[in-house]
Amino acid sequence: MKKNIAIALAIIGWFAVIAQYVLMIENRVTSTTEATIRFFSFFTILTNTLVATYFTYVALGKKSKLLSKPGSLTAITVYILVVGLVYQLVLRAIWEPTGLQKIVDELLHSVVPVTTLIFWYLYEEKSKIELKSIVNWLIYPLIYLIFILLRGSISDFYPYPFVNVLEIGMPQVLTNSVILLFVFIVLSAAFVWIGKRLPNKEQSI
Repeated sequence: MKKNIAIALAIIGWFAVIAQYVLMIENRVTSTTEATIRFFSFFTILTNTLVATYFTYVALGKKSKLLSKPGSLTAITVYILVVGLVYQLVLRAIWEPTGLQKIVDELLHSVVPVTTLIFWYLYEEKSKIELKSIVNWLIYPLIYLIFILLRGSISDFYPYPFVNVLEIGMPQVLTNSVILLFVFIVLSAAFVWIGKRLPNKEQSI
């Protein structure tokens, strides 16, 4: 059952990421190289790719030193839920995609986050996740933030309005970043707390 679910989620995840890339290339206003760099500058894309990779490993029954660590699924679930929450609360209102773009949009920001949460509930080794792991879980979003700010200072491209230094200034960007960091910490702590109170369903990767 676990393998079949993972196969389905891997297919959904890869389809959404690849379809989004195709759509972005078709509608690019820059070179293919620049468009590709911008594509992978979105936390949504990087995180959905991470999720798809995780489910691919599960589907294939493969082990990964990184993805097999206790709490890895919890960290991935937190990342993709932040993607979904930020989109639903901040970004959904600022654009209205249509056609295939709308379908892909919902997959990336709604379907994948919800299904990943369900998979976490069913298969995470909840008794092994610890509060101290949260520090390590923050490395990914922090490196991402540094990357987009550094590249933005060179290219003038910022993937999200709440980190657009040109539009809102560095002080506001840093304030927004601290708020998001707080969201990561609170959500991570909530998962650890809830996980300790839920039964383990099955071994993860």
